[in-house]
Amino acid sequence: MTAAHAPFWRKPDGVQRMMLLVLLALLPVITATGWALGSGVLLNIVVASAACLLLEWLALVIRGKPAGIFLTDGSALLTAILLALALPPLIPWWVIVTGCLFAIVFAKHLYGGVGYNIFNPAMVGYVVVFISFPLHVAMWPTPGETASLADAAHYLMFGELPAGATIDALSSATPLDLVKTQLKQMYTIPEIMDAHALGGQRSGWFWINLAALAGGLALLRMKVIRWHIPAATLGTLAALHTVFFLADAETHIPPLLALFSGGTMLAAFFIATDPVSAPSSDRGKLYYGAGIGLLCFALRQWGAHPDGIAFAVLFMNMATPLIDRYTVPRVYGHDPSRNS
Repeated sequence: MTAAHAPFWRKPDGVQRMMLLVLLALLPVITATGWALGSGVLLNIVVASAACLLLEWLALVIRGKPAGIFLTDGSALLTAILLALALPPLIPWWVIVTGCLFAIVFAKHLYGGVGYNIFNPAMVGYVVVFISFPLHVAMWPTPGETASLADAAHYLMFGELPAGATIDALSSATPLDLVKTQLKQMYTIPEIMDAHALGGQRSGWFWINLAALAGGLALLRMKVIRWHIPAATLGTLAALHTVFFLADAETHIPPLLALFSGGTMLAAFFIATDPVSAPSSDRGKLYYGAGIGLLCFALRQWGAHPDGIAFAVLFMNMATPLIDRYTVPRVYGHDPSRNS
């Protein structure tokens, strides 16, 4: 934020600068994800970035908008990177492009482009490919059992590993998926964590989420985002997991594992805080974040998807207009009770 005209006026940051700061804050997440899950993450980012920028350009040309201005604002690139980070490091290119298509064209430009989208574009793209290609989206490697760059490139192009190449632990999305599967087989949480080396698997995802937390705190420090949504999301999620864990530690995961697994921190700081699809007022942001935490917990606990954070964000995106209606402060001197 920079001063403008008068000492008490603040000139808002432009979209381009805000997007650049968010992209810089994502660098630790990209690094940690590549280290824990393999170099295929970088290939996903390259493919998603190229697809999103191309689709953005085509949509702008069709709509008769100045392509140069909007292509360089960074919004399409941010959508691409968030979508790529939400997808497994081994995934065919057509799955990535499908997600980009629905993120840029359907979730963004059909609503009027940047600043008018009701839903978070990256999460729309992820949910579409999750529903359309569930097998590909579920094939995550266990941290430490990663493919080489050449094998990842082969999988990207053809949807399978080269002949003779194998990955021993290409089976579960996150510790959340492993826990959900094993609980259905009547194992307890202590048994799952001991028998399946959940602590070792957890460490890779822990560092990914820790990197997202560090990037999110940097955004807060730079005043790119406000604290209300991340605090409400993580606070609600932690409180619910704590209550259920204390009630029955045999069938409920510890709160720390819940907060530092899957896409929890990435969603809380980089996705849920999207200023377009989130409420405007501080009070509304708290309700919005608490709703995401509540829905995420419910989907993890009783839903089919082990994480649920993407669906929780989209559900609360739908509630944003209603939240704004009842939480946006009234204009000074205006009595809403006098409205006809």
